[in-house]
Amino acid sequence: MSHDHPEALKKEIFNKVKTYYELFHKKEPFVPGKTKINYAGRVYDEREMINIVDTALDFWLTAGPYAGKLEKAIKDYFDSLDMLLVNSGSSANLLMVSALMSRQMEGHLEPGDEVITPAVTFPTTLAPLLQNGLVPVLVDCEAGTYNIDPDLIEEAITEKTRALFIPHTLGNPCDMEKIVKIVKRSGLFLLEDVCDAFGSRFDGRLVGTYGNMASLSFYPAHHLTLGEGGGVLVNDPALKKIALSIRDWGRDCWCASGQNDSCGKRFKWQLGDLPYGYDHKYIYSNPGYNLKVTDMQAAIGSAQLDKVDGFIRLRKANFKKYFDAFKKYEEYLILPKADPRADPSWFGFPITVRNGIERLQLIEWLEDANIETRLIFGGNIIRQPAFKDTACRCHGSLEESDRVMNDAFFIGVYPGLTAEMTDFVTDRFDKFFDGRV
Repeated sequence: MSHDHPEALKKEIFNKVKTYYELFHKKEPFVPGKTKINYAGRVYDEREMINIVDTALDFWLTAGPYAGKLEKAIKDYFDSLDMLLVNSGSSANLLMVSALMSRQMEGHLEPGDEVITPAVTFPTTLAPLLQNGLVPVLVDCEAGTYNIDPDLIEEAITEKTRALFIPHTLGNPCDMEKIVKIVKRSGLFLLEDVCDAFGSRFDGRLVGTYGNMASLSFYPAHHLTLGEGGGVLVNDPALKKIALSIRDWGRDCWCASGQNDSCGKRFKWQLGDLPYGYDHKYIYSNPGYNLKVTDMQAAIGSAQLDKVDGFIRLRKANFKKYFDAFKKYEEYLILPKADPRADPSWFGFPITVRNGIERLQLIEWLEDANIETRLIFGGNIIRQPAFKDTACRCHGSLEESDRVMNDAFFIGVYPGLTAEMTDFVTDRFDKFFDGRV
């Protein structure tokens, strides 16, 4: 083949990448008890690898064409006002909270304001509240859904309450009808953490579209991956420019990387106490960060997004298989439940033990057979050493959150599981309960 034309050479390289994938990324045969059954993981083929090589050959080291394409595609998927890629779901949460603190936002949050959020949560939902001087108000969860109990939210509201920060735990949508009514009645901001719930719907509507903003995670455990990565869905026009500013160092300029003078008056601005004509690319209107992704990450995500609906179907199928198989053990296990109006895109299959079953005994039985388990994030987060003495307010006893901490765990439903694997998992449960039922 002639190598005179770069596109011909690229095509040859891509064909070699495909061959390499087929030779060296083949799945090994499943051996029950020996092959690890992961709780989550990346699912990919040669298309992700070709995309990485494509952007590497063009030597895009920062966000570039793939990033722009992926932001638009995810924005369109959710029909959001805007979508910003960031370097992790944790950074997405930080960006959302920081945006609500911006002096450019009318009615912005102030240090000391209260934000209601569940006690059963991931630490990086709580951390940005503390980092910004806000006071988390921790509310109990519901048994079986593992989500914030919506009936307790209104009780927790005080004159200091300014926002709700609501994760959809393990992909299970919260009762957004009740939550939205509370938000409107009390004049609160609403942030959604959709890191585990890409594609989940409540009453036919995608979660992530209810709040002022919503966070996404693209870590390998999640519904689609960029390796590391995350995103913010912006649904409030007042926050569009602010969120972009904070992601991009806090600068006032909105030029894309490598662009200049999008506004047509780069040297004609006067903001703050700066002199007239100060370069707009170096005017900062918010305390910000550099939270952007690389184009290599976005290249992976572009291939992943094309597959995400298939991934979601497999997650739902694996979840249903486990639910049907474990229903006979409901005397000993609290199985997951969802609101009848919800259509979850499940991240995992949560289980709470009861009636004399010890969680550690069941977990060790599974782990000894190379079946991975995970606890439900931080359990009651206030019991964690990082947050034990933190400035927050607990509403009520958090009894169910403690129960989750002590008795709950989850197994995986991700699309990398084969029928042989899920059959082995259900058989392992059957052997554990043999003689008990």
